[in-house]
Amino acid sequence: MSSELGWLLGEFAAVAHVAIAGAVTVHILLYKRNVGAAVSWIGIAWLSPFLGALLYTTMGVNRVKRRAQRLRRQRLPPTVAEEAALADPTDPLTPLDFAIGRLTGLPCEPGNKVEVLHSGDQAYPRMLAAIEAAEKSVGLMSYIFRADKAGEAFHQALIQAQRRGVEVRVLIDGVGGGYFWSGTYNHLRGAGVPVARFLHSYFPLRMPFVNLRNHRKVLVIDGRLGFTGGINIGAENISADNPPDIVRDTHFQLEGPIVGQLTDAFADDWLFTTGEKLLTEKWFPPLEKAGMVTARVVTSGPDEDMEQIEYVALHAISCAHKSIRVVTPYFLPPDPLTLSLGLAALRGVKVDIVLPEHSNHAVLDWARRIPLRPLIEAGCRVWLMPAPFDHSKLMFIDDSWTLIGSANWDTRSFRLNFELNVELHDPDFAGTVGVVTPAARRLALAELDGDPLPIRLRNSAARLLQPYL
Repeated sequence: MSSELGWLLGEFAAVAHVAIAGAVTVHILLYKRNVGAAVSWIGIAWLSPFLGALLYTTMGVNRVKRRAQRLRRQRLPPTVAEEAALADPTDPLTPLDFAIGRLTGLPCEPGNKVEVLHSGDQAYPRMLAAIEAAEKSVGLMSYIFRADKAGEAFHQALIQAQRRGVEVRVLIDGVGGGYFWSGTYNHLRGAGVPVARFLHSYFPLRMPFVNLRNHRKVLVIDGRLGFTGGINIGAENISADNPPDIVRDTHFQLEGPIVGQLTDAFADDWLFTTGEKLLTEKWFPPLEKAGMVTARVVTSGPDEDMEQIEYVALHAISCAHKSIRVVTPYFLPPDPLTLSLGLAALRGVKVDIVLPEHSNHAVLDWARRIPLRPLIEAGCRVWLMPAPFDHSKLMFIDDSWTLIGSANWDTRSFRLNFELNVELHDPDFAGTVGVVTPAARRLALAELDGDPLPIRLRNSAARLLQPYL
């Protein structure tokens, strides 16, 4: 009897495996656009009974439906007539402006003021002062929000703002903010501050998107003052305190009409996470011009904004006439971006890629050496920055157009994470911020050729993890 029962259980398991693996295969064929990732996941689903399906469900499903929950943005691309009316025939980047407008459905807003803030030493005091001066609303969204000395200062500022009647909303990523324990979430919630964790649940069946992260960093004050860039909230970002692992970063303070688009993005993510709509004048007041910079928000994520920042980067590279500078902590982009950078160098564009000598992710450092080789061969210049680790994310085109924000140059940021960047049209700004520091050293082909065989094999194997890093 026991042998018959075992045989029946085995047959049932085999049939269940075929059914589940078949269902996973159908889903992959319908929704996975990347051929390499699709083949990999199909192989895992069939060769790893049940476990493969579980891994795909938790790490391979990267599409979130939320278009119906957009708050205010009307994603309607400009008409041909509108494009013709707005065209500036003397500006070589006009085609880029049109392309991004069609891609995002958002206008390029003139009349903004943008200030550069270096690391937590400059950014945190400005952000804290803004929260303390808030009168109507504070919206804060961060991938990492530590409950350390730096985080505690923000805790107190947010709690005091809430107590004096300001509408405070705080959104922390469900993984980056601490999956099993978030001291910030617990502290703020205990103090009565409305706080939520993006795509978070302790129960796997209720969290099918564990591989998707909200990597955006946004602070909006009274709907009039905004902060965004690459900086998280943690003590490692304050060099004056001499933390053991200092992280340099670049953040930005924005004023003017562009703040409305920043608030849109925060309000959309808050609505998606909590169901609460933020539509009052406390969040969306009338905005006046504050400077001379033209700007537009570009969001991207595994939803209807899929790959938007990647497409913006591709458009920008194709429109470059003189120079391209990319500053990023992690460099493992999808193949189309690598190819585009190489082609730009071959047509005579000066291409500079600025990376940290060593990031805080060793596997990414190993893998990046593979795509860097063809870029150097094509004429791109790769610069390696010495310690401390620089977490800045910047892109400059022809010293007149800049892309700032949260997105790294890797597959996770371009295709898995929810990211937020801002494009800026201002030659003075681009010329000031986009300078390669003299401390950087240039990476040569001879150095890559000097890697021994075991190191080259390690690097090539790490590159195979590109869809999952």
